[in-house]
Amino acid sequence: MAKLKVFNLGGLNQYVNPLLKDDGQLIHSVNADSYPFGAKTKRSGYVAHLGTADGSAVNSLFHWETNAGSVYTYRASGSSLYYSIGGTGAWTLAGNGTISPGSQVGYAVLGNTLIIGDGVGSTRHTTNGTSFTNTTLAPVSNTFAQYQGRIYAGGTASDLFYSTSLDATNWNTSGTSDSSSIAIPGEGRIQSVFNANDRIIATKTSGLMFKWDGYSLVDTSSKVGPSSSESRAEKESFNIWLNQNGLYGYTGGFPTLLSNAIQSQIYNSTNTGITSANFSNAPANFYKNDYLIKVGTVTPDITGYQIDDALIKYDLQKNEFLNYKFADVPTAFHSYKDATGLEVLLFGDSSGQCYKLSGTATTDNGDPIETTMEFLIASGEVDNDKEFRRFKAFFNPGSQAKVSIAIADTFTKEGKTWIPLGDARSGIVDYQFPHNSRGRLLFVKIYENSTDTAFTLYGFTVEADILKD
Repeated sequence: MAKLKVFNLGGLNQYVNPLLKDDGQLIHSVNADSYPFGAKTKRSGYVAHLGTADGSAVNSLFHWETNAGSVYTYRASGSSLYYSIGGTGAWTLAGNGTISPGSQVGYAVLGNTLIIGDGVGSTRHTTNGTSFTNTTLAPVSNTFAQYQGRIYAGGTASDLFYSTSLDATNWNTSGTSDSSSIAIPGEGRIQSVFNANDRIIATKTSGLMFKWDGYSLVDTSSKVGPSSSESRAEKESFNIWLNQNGLYGYTGGFPTLLSNAIQSQIYNSTNTGITSANFSNAPANFYKNDYLIKVGTVTPDITGYQIDDALIKYDLQKNEFLNYKFADVPTAFHSYKDATGLEVLLFGDSSGQCYKLSGTATTDNGDPIETTMEFLIASGEVDNDKEFRRFKAFFNPGSQAKVSIAIADTFTKEGKTWIPLGDARSGIVDYQFPHNSRGRLLFVKIYENSTDTAFTLYGFTVEADILKD
């Protein structure tokens, strides 16, 4: 008799043939986290944050901390820009805060000046956080970065502009002012501008990427720049973004493909990955060590399970992918440290409501968090039948998670007949298979949909006889 012990529950791998992987492979997961290491738990929830302002979809979220330590959070929705003081004050319309309807607003900070733009109307700046002034001669832009004491802005075509040294408001090109611009060659217009490895990186809608060090422009010989500027997020100089070929990591050299494990969620043979429209509108951000990106409805062809309004989560610390699904579909993300020094992740939705992730929340603003995981066991002998004898799963006592198993000879979801084993309130689910429980593969499904505290799955064991031909 073989006894299989699965107590190192990893992330999703939907790229490599699952029958070639270690037993206990996670093939489907929604709303689970890897905590503690090697286990799986239901993710935390979120709570509503402030009001809905004008009730229009939230297209951008960002913040500014002044030199004096005051923190302002901003939202762009409808045709207006709003601010909240300290993240607790009500949303208030900013002075000169009219924007192009539905536009995304980019920003950067130099000294004690915040500069913003929506890519349609005038670029503006503020020094008090509440009222903005049109920035004379600044280019129309919605992508900005601070570098070497200047603000860089991507124009609406292929010119990269920069301000006078140490002055975000001075875009003159004569006299003592030294503003200027650089023509970025190649097809497409400028898509995004950001810092990486002490260089300004300018990407184009064609995927081309160029590096600027203040003196020379270098073609990176890459065409995998972000397809959506909103998909780029940075953590300690490590950038991640979405491209039609996958999720890429970038530190300033050459972009590295990160997402092989979930390739079938991005593109696949049945064309059920990310839809083309969502590549150009995929909001993302880091929260602690997790990169979150909203990609819309996906159906990995290897499992055939549809995930509506899916979020892909990449754990930078563990190099691991999982999926989330929020009850309220994000339209914009932003993370920052509030006035107390606590890291906060905000997101907005199409109704104009913003939300804040909370480690103590057990619901999605009152809605239950539906969590599903599915594991595959072949007991090291894919081509031989097994007589399954016993199954044990280990949870935290009081867990409301439910367990089901299915024995099958095929990998298709239609070939599985699920046997419910009940809940895991005692902390252990112990099941003796009836006589003649034979098959090549065993699937284990964990499901929970309560508004109570999170469950934790520590692992499981399977006992089976290998039946040789």
